[in-house]
Amino acid sequence: MEATKATEAESYLNSLINKTLRVHATDSRMFVGTFKCTDANRNVVLSLCHEYRQPSQKQLEAAAASSSTGTVQAEMTSRYLGLVVIPGKHIVKMEAEEFVSQMKGKSALGDRALYV
Repeated sequence: MEATKATEAESYLNSLINKTLRVHATDSRMFVGTFKCTDANRNVVLSLCHEYRQPSQKQLEAAAASSSTGTVQAEMTSRYLGLVVIPGKHIVKMEAEEFVSQMKGKSALGDRALYV
């Protein structure tokens, strides 16, 4: 039974290779890139990766001060990283990006989330 679960998990991970993943880290950063591989320590390698950060308190205050409608909007900051290794111990959640055109034959719509 355990061998079957391990085989299913390995098969699922293999199906994600070269797909776009969003990886959420413990420090609230989000990495978006192409999944290349993982290892026994749950480290994840992404290529063509961008890092996204939540706006700082100063940015939120500036956005609030300039808002005339009472609705505050602040952009996440981002930067291109290229090839990165995200340590498994810092991964909170991973999401595989799927579009409707990629979901033929699947029963549920939406993103598939992987919780580590």
